[in-house]
Amino acid sequence: MKRDCPAIFVADATGLDFLNSRAMPVDTVVEWLADGEGLMQWLRESGLVSERALQTVEKNAMPGELDAVASQARSLREWFRGFVEGHRGRSLTADAIEELEPLNRLLARDEQFSQVSVANGVQTRSGLQWKKERQWKSPETLLTPIAEAIGDFVCNEEFTDVKACEGHDCTLLFVDRTRGKRRRWCSMAVCGNRAKQAAFRAKTL
Repeated sequence: MKRDCPAIFVADATGLDFLNSRAMPVDTVVEWLADGEGLMQWLRESGLVSERALQTVEKNAMPGELDAVASQARSLREWFRGFVEGHRGRSLTADAIEELEPLNRLLARDEQFSQVSVANGVQTRSGLQWKKERQWKSPETLLTPIAEAIGDFVCNEEFTDVKACEGHDCTLLFVDRTRGKRRRWCSMAVCGNRAKQAAFRAKTL
């Protein structure tokens, strides 16, 4: 379960990629959120939290705090996994709102505010932009952008398009955005290629 490779982002939706932060893409289970360091790296690679914010949180964290937040992140992930597995393959309806109460409670903790700032790299009339900021007061605030990604996924994705990779022992999930909804693999280069090789071997035996 040791992390020794970059995080996997194949789901086409960050909220679903969060579920793939624990996966068995080859033959061994990899846990990207095993500890605070792993959580920080996953957030860095996902782009959900800026490097500046991560450094601020890391600087102010007490010993063991980041590991505790990583444990909370794993609990959030497994709760969300149960939700996705319970609804995957059919359209999500408003009846699911009670199941989403844990997510709403987490989102209600947020300390977000808006400010006028210089529009670096963004085209605006004045060169200024209206930008949302967050007070990163404690390591627990790292859970908020994850919760927002989950909320965005739940509200804006079609659950009938959520699929599990058909690769042998692969546990990765993804949103099928292909025309005709024919995507079968997390990656054609990995699981798709293995399936082709297996089919070829079967024909030559």
